[in-house]
Amino acid sequence: MLTFSNDRLLPIDLAVRDWARRDEAVAARLRRVDERRMALLHETISTFCADPDEVEARALLAFCAAIRQHFLVAHHGERTRVQVLRRAADLLLNRPANQESTTREQA
Repeated sequence: MLTFSNDRLLPIDLAVRDWARRDEAVAARLRRVDERRMALLHETISTFCADPDEVEARALLAFCAAIRQHFLVAHHGERTRVQVLRRAADLLLNRPANQESTTREQA
């Protein structure tokens, strides 16, 4: 998900997604890229989750969060966007809360 985590490449990814809405050839290429990204998420999530339905659901949520979080303008209370995204990733990838968010939650 290089383009989602790279501020310089994100506008390119978003522009391609917009272009794909109007061009079938671009849509087909984007579909292949997205399918590869989903396959990587499946592979990662399958290391700790055996239920194929849960693997698919977690992969979908992670992918949607990666794409759509850039459009969300809501505030997250006392937490930063980065803190919330890190905690979401921890939950989706079945990891214990990272130290930063644990410290924040105990305060």
